[in-house]
Amino acid sequence: MENPNRLKIMNWVGSDVLPHEADVRAWLRRTLNPRDLEDVIQEAYCRISSLADVSHIRSGRAYLFTTARAVVLERLRRARIVSIETVTEIDALDIVHDEPSPERIAAGRRELARVKRLIEALPERCRKIFELRKIHGLSQCEVAHEMGVPEYTVENDVAKGLRLILKAIADGEETAERAWSSLEQNERTRDSRGD
Repeated sequence: MENPNRLKIMNWVGSDVLPHEADVRAWLRRTLNPRDLEDVIQEAYCRISSLADVSHIRSGRAYLFTTARAVVLERLRRARIVSIETVTEIDALDIVHDEPSPERIAAGRRELARVKRLIEALPERCRKIFELRKIHGLSQCEVAHEMGVPEYTVENDVAKGLRLILKAIADGEETAERAWSSLEQNERTRDSRGD
């Protein structure tokens, strides 16, 4: 008689792990020799299938990535000779989790706040139309009716708002780049004078 827990694990692997195999293969292909790739995938599946329980695993995708990375690291530790490229490329094996890192969350919040400020700086009618169309998801017709303007005005104001926001972002990046270049130039000048 089939172990019901074994069946549960097999179903979980089929539904929560197997669909992500192509992503793991693509991720590993950037670093591994194609001959080793199959061995790593096979070993990852062996480890996952030997689990007694999977109820503690929140994400099959993240678990597969983590398991594959562990297999690669163990293989590197066992290898007698490891090329310097392999050592540096192992850092490229950042695990693709379903959940973003705290740094990514913080950066995303900063970027969202920046975009909100840029939207708030748009001319009033343009801002209202842009918010109704792009944030609240109203159709062009619905926005035109809500604002009492023709549809072409909605289309033009959305395009204008987007253009202004993208220009402000580009100008901000250009300003940051100029500041960085100026700082580097000052440091080079100071170094050449021996300060």
